[in-house]
Amino acid sequence: MRSLPLLLAARLLPVAVLAAAGWAWTSGPYAPDDIKPAAAPRPQPTAEAVAYDKPPEPCGAIDSAAVKKLVPGAKPAGKEIELTDPDRRRTCSWSALKDYDYRWLDVSYEVFATQKAAAAAYKKRELKDPRPLDGLGESATLGVELTTKDKQQTREAVVVARSGNALVTVTYNGCDFESRKAPGASAMQEGAEAAARAAMEQLTAQA
Repeated sequence: MRSLPLLLAARLLPVAVLAAAGWAWTSGPYAPDDIKPAAAPRPQPTAEAVAYDKPPEPCGAIDSAAVKKLVPGAKPAGKEIELTDPDRRRTCSWSALKDYDYRWLDVSYEVFATQKAAAAAYKKRELKDPRPLDGLGESATLGVELTTKDKQQTREAVVVARSGNALVTVTYNGCDFESRKAPGASAMQEGAEAAARAAMEQLTAQA
């Protein structure tokens, strides 16, 4: 005569097999999609908060007194350069020839989708003999270059500064067509830095 435990185990085994099969076809890996338990939703990345959603009006960055000093003879209103995407980048320029002295100044604002993208773009800007500028946005660099073409010298100073997800770029250059010499390095540096600080002030005012 079979013992009771063996008989009971024999009777319960098919039940266990059917129960396991039922789980596989209803809740397990073979269950239809409309029966399987819903998977936990994946966390969505949080959008980075940015300080600036569009560039400011660039011709308003430099006041008339500064324009008169940096670009003698230029119209204070400046001229905005038409670009393909003004919601991302805007540039204004001032230029004039007074007697034999020529000066050019432009201010450019560029807004990026993220601060990381702006920081990467800032690092890629190559300047001649760069040096850091303190107290201008989160990071700023100035470079000055002297070039000579057909015995005519031109000196150009460029400042690139970053605040959050935006870049400010100021270019200031000049030459003397009578002496064929370029303005002094210190004058161009000081002019570019002054314009950059004014432009940065306008940018941060809209944050």
